[in-house]
Amino acid sequence: MSLPNTTYPHLRPTDNGKQLIVNGKPFLSLAGELQNSSMTSAEYMDTVWQKLADTHMNTVLGCVTWEMIEPTEGQFTFTELDSVILGARKHGLRLVLLWFGSFKNGISTYVPAWVKTNPKRFPRAKLRKAGGVLQTADVLSIFHDEAPKSDANAFSHLMRHLREFDGNHSTVIMVQVENETGLLGDSRDGSSTAEERFSQPVPEDLLTFLTRDWDSLHPDLRSNLVHFRAQSQPHGSWIDAFGRGPHTDELFMAYHYAHYLNQVATAGKKEYPIPLYTNVWQNYVGEDGDNDFPIVAGGGGLPGDYPSGGGTINVLDIWQQFAPALDFIAPDVYLNDYAQSCRKYRHRNQPLFIPEQRRDEYGVRRIWTAYGSYQAIGVSPFGIDTLESSANPFTKHYALLDSVSQIVLDAQRRPGSSVGFFFDELADNGSDPSKPVVRRYGGFEITIERCFVFGKPGPGSGMVIHLGGGKFLLIGWGFQVRATSLSPTATFTGILRFEEKLVANRDTGELKTLRVLNGDETRSGVFAMMPNEDPDYGGFPICVTIPARTMIAEVEFYSIDDETVV
Repeated sequence: MSLPNTTYPHLRPTDNGKQLIVNGKPFLSLAGELQNSSMTSAEYMDTVWQKLADTHMNTVLGCVTWEMIEPTEGQFTFTELDSVILGARKHGLRLVLLWFGSFKNGISTYVPAWVKTNPKRFPRAKLRKAGGVLQTADVLSIFHDEAPKSDANAFSHLMRHLREFDGNHSTVIMVQVENETGLLGDSRDGSSTAEERFSQPVPEDLLTFLTRDWDSLHPDLRSNLVHFRAQSQPHGSWIDAFGRGPHTDELFMAYHYAHYLNQVATAGKKEYPIPLYTNVWQNYVGEDGDNDFPIVAGGGGLPGDYPSGGGTINVLDIWQQFAPALDFIAPDVYLNDYAQSCRKYRHRNQPLFIPEQRRDEYGVRRIWTAYGSYQAIGVSPFGIDTLESSANPFTKHYALLDSVSQIVLDAQRRPGSSVGFFFDELADNGSDPSKPVVRRYGGFEITIERCFVFGKPGPGSGMVIHLGGGKFLLIGWGFQVRATSLSPTATFTGILRFEEKLVANRDTGELKTLRVLNGDETRSGVFAMMPNEDPDYGGFPICVTIPARTMIAEVEFYSIDDETVV
């Protein structure tokens, strides 16, 4: 058993949350997740490592599966995994391993054959169908002891091996425990053992927690506890305490899934105490939905349409309380509102990490919100090994973020000092789906909006960092910033100085001035403009909007006060 070691990757508290520390320094993860089974082959990975490095990623998320490391019970093999780790290390990449143990996307297809073929020892969940029919699900039941015990044993062997093989290198910086847990096809397990547990009194620790922490619970959880709240002393079965319905079923499953994963995570953390988390398949339906797609891979509506009992926002508090061995719960963000997901999963000040998200232009623009507004330790588009770096939208964004990573990390440690944003493509009818962003800093109200061009305005994204007073650092493209003094006696607000910056020292975040901008680059002193690389002049014969170059600039605003103004 290992002892805590601050030389290992770990999370360090800040005034704003937590930062990931690797080799003693804050680390901004610019990540990407492989296709599901890519990392089962070191030979295959040898064909993609360089492509990932060329995309300016510094972190790769990939699987290590239970069936692969323990094909025969009690006999462990890590040969393929070791080769993968060495390949990543050779290319200067960090790894986040995804433990596909008992659960992957709400089912149990990555468990070893000796688990799959022994349902007596490892019972399956049952799905309740019409007419009282119970259908055997392709997922282990969480209401029996052998599955979590065996999973925890395998995971502890994995973590011990990682410490022995990689502890002095920190190639592996975090481990995800399971993948998108929860029950698909029903709101709760209908097996006899689960039914018996459901009819028993609700565990006292859950009742106590909900009562004691009521004011701190997320509103999405409180809204499902009307029956519970109406009782002076809730007690009895789950229906007695919480009422009958799918969200009571979901609460029941969440409590027991959290305990299951905590058992697995605790066993692993005893061997190697690096950050552990689990990810969440969110409910795609409702006020947080952001999609016009048919839900093919599953999605949302009611528990069971999405994995019932996973760490969705309406049971996030349950996971945070009853799976303390997990350092945080991480949302996968595909078809949910991105900024809302970021905000909600900072609940109780846990760090934000997005292990799966869209890999397209729409998705990449949004990462600036995660890093700039919600202090994300990392984001990760899914399926990055099947994109060439030249065709990957993340290549451009990660290159810029990599160059200014120390600056971003510094801003993340200072509460309220930065804001991230994005501006999507204009709609076909010419309407703008993206609103300006307005913030107040240092005696000024700043407005961040889509960058002006004479032709069709393009998309944009980036972040603004307040440096103190009227000074701001602008990073990104496709936007402009203007300011208004908050002084009641101010009669004028303008730009004192606007400088294009270049990174002089990536390790320290030192910048140097490349050009001093003015005139057309400020639209005659009104806007600090950060154009796109190929602005549309719309046929206008004078090219007054310069294309983006370094995508980094510093602006200082000033104001003139008239003391006679009342």
